[in-house]
Amino acid sequence: MGKVFLVGAGPGDPDLITVKGIKAIKQSNVILYDRLVNKALLEYATEDTKMIFCGKSPDKHSLTQDEINALLVKLSLEGHTVTRLKGGDPFIFGRGGEEAETLKNYDIPYEVVPGITAGVAAPAYAGIPVTHRDYSSSVAFITGVMKDSVDEDEYWKHLALGPETLCIYMGVKKLPEIQRLLVKHGRKSETPVALIHCGTSNQQVTVTGTLDDIVTKAKHIKNPAMIVIGEVVKLRDRMSWFEEVASEELEPQLIY
Repeated sequence: MGKVFLVGAGPGDPDLITVKGIKAIKQSNVILYDRLVNKALLEYATEDTKMIFCGKSPDKHSLTQDEINALLVKLSLEGHTVTRLKGGDPFIFGRGGEEAETLKNYDIPYEVVPGITAGVAAPAYAGIPVTHRDYSSSVAFITGVMKDSVDEDEYWKHLALGPETLCIYMGVKKLPEIQRLLVKHGRKSETPVALIHCGTSNQQVTVTGTLDDIVTKAKHIKNPAMIVIGEVVKLRDRMSWFEEVASEELEPQLIY
């Protein structure tokens, strides 16, 4: 019987992976890695480690989630030590929970190695703290992509007057609808908004505005990008730091 490490690779800057994550990579003989994982992290593996790409883009999956789950089980039962290298944190919109459930069902030993999620890291690199004593004492991590069975109007109604800071993953294509529903349900149109493209990389681009004008201002922004909504966005003008000192060594990766 082998073992699986569900490892969060962090948000893109390879230096942001944890020490424990690097140790897991080094001791594994098979690595299953996602599309937005910074490839520099694979260099920690031994030369004979088998690499299996499991990347998913919005319109194409190299492997389905069921296929990934089955592969983790198969490799483990064959006695391999496996690192499942996932962008950001495996338990924050990384489907790591589904993989852990599958492994548990087969009594396969595993460890979860948390990672830094883009919902915190991308704003931090843009000079935006997601909480601040004077502006926000609550934050919600939200996905812009949800099951067909979810009532989107009710979903955003619940959030419009809820947490003071909203960090939205995978929401760029739906930004006009998100904006419309938040304003419809009571979020002020002058609420500050930021979109951070390729956060923590040397290609990071940040656009700020308000709910009233962000759709127009950010129309050129593509995925991957984080959306941050809330008064904390105002702090960027005073706290922006990374885009002025970005290292050319960083890869253009943003991980969720």
